[in-house]
Amino acid sequence: MRTQPQEIIARLEADNSRLAKEAILAEAMNEGLDEFFEGVRMALDKLYTFGVKQVSEIDSEWNGQGLAWPQFVELAEALHKRELTGNAAQDAIKLASEVATADQWNGFYRRILIKDLRCGVSEKTVNNVAKKQNKEQYKVPVFECMLAHDSAKHEKKIGGKVCLDKKLDGVRVLTVIDGAMGETVSQFTRNGKALQNFTKITQFIRSKVLEMGNTRPMVLDGEIVSNSFQDLMKQVHRKDNVEADDAVLQLFDIIPLSEFKQGKSVLNLRQRHRMLEDYCKMFEGFENIQIIPKTEVDLGTPEGQQQFKDFNKEAIDQGYEGIMIKNPTAKYECKRSTGWLKQKPFIEVSLEVKDVEEGTGRNVGKLGAFVCEGLDDGRTIKVNVGSGFSDSDRDSFWNDRSRIPGNIVEVRADAITQNQDGTYSLRFPRFKTFRGFEVGEKI
Repeated sequence: MRTQPQEIIARLEADNSRLAKEAILAEAMNEGLDEFFEGVRMALDKLYTFGVKQVSEIDSEWNGQGLAWPQFVELAEALHKRELTGNAAQDAIKLASEVATADQWNGFYRRILIKDLRCGVSEKTVNNVAKKQNKEQYKVPVFECMLAHDSAKHEKKIGGKVCLDKKLDGVRVLTVIDGAMGETVSQFTRNGKALQNFTKITQFIRSKVLEMGNTRPMVLDGEIVSNSFQDLMKQVHRKDNVEADDAVLQLFDIIPLSEFKQGKSVLNLRQRHRMLEDYCKMFEGFENIQIIPKTEVDLGTPEGQQQFKDFNKEAIDQGYEGIMIKNPTAKYECKRSTGWLKQKPFIEVSLEVKDVEEGTGRNVGKLGAFVCEGLDDGRTIKVNVGSGFSDSDRDSFWNDRSRIPGNIVEVRADAITQNQDGTYSLRFPRFKTFRGFEVGEKI
């Protein structure tokens, strides 16, 4: 007699050992328990949702006749495609629970519908075992979206033509529009956790997609923002008394769902942004959905460098938490990619070097810091600049230290701070360059 799915779940739940869980899964794979792993996929695939918040257990003494797997799959598909919603969905679930046995329902079917197997198994666990057992058919899709690298670690990537976005202070949200008629609209965090509290937005999207007959499944990538980040975070996972009407979905990218599942787009960023603008024409006039404009600059030109500085300054003045630097020819990749770089806003000031200090520790006998002072926007800034130098800089600048005081240096920092004596300093100052020197000139 074949092992029942709920028996596998019970065994997994009873043993906290990772190796034991992997052994149990391997045994089930080798037994060919297709129904069990189909249910596991339904539960663990973040994109396979049912649109229900609560599913009740049934009394452990209940003795239903048993719900066959094809009947449960029919119910699950109807819920997933939103053919059953609201009271109709609850009635269908209740009927199915009354047909199933208590072990079937509580131990397997219900856990699929609540998308929580409650046995300490993730998609990573299943996929590792499937790989070892050469059972690729049992793998579970992993939810991943495109993430940015820190620009400070990839400075060589910042050059040529780039697209600039302002980095918003909100919650990353992937809005998935699926179904034969676009009737399913689901939202997820960057980690694939389902969001169900921004129904004003999802219901509007669904109504417009159905109205326009736009049938191609899509993923809209963006950020949910609100008047207050703290207030927004309170609403994200709240189960009742949700107050999210002022939430705005700020969109910055789009990718067909089929390509999102494959992990890479066909179109580059420029092409995707045009697609996003065309796709979102149906949302015009709805204030809760907006497109983040992109500013393209050429960093290979003085004009482009000035535009970059102006954009950065505007981000600081408007209180954004940073800027995004994106390669306009890059594809959307469902992983962390240098196609997107995030950078904190910064300021740049020109100061006079008043003195040169020797370093300590590994920098003894080398440059430690420039002692700088100068006026910026009517404020007197005094600061020691000890970072931004290469090892060769520290050697050569220290050897020529007598010639450095009096020269003007450009310093980059996160912000200007005020000292107790009324003067000003810089937060995290970094040496950028000397001002007025010819290219390649050594001091």
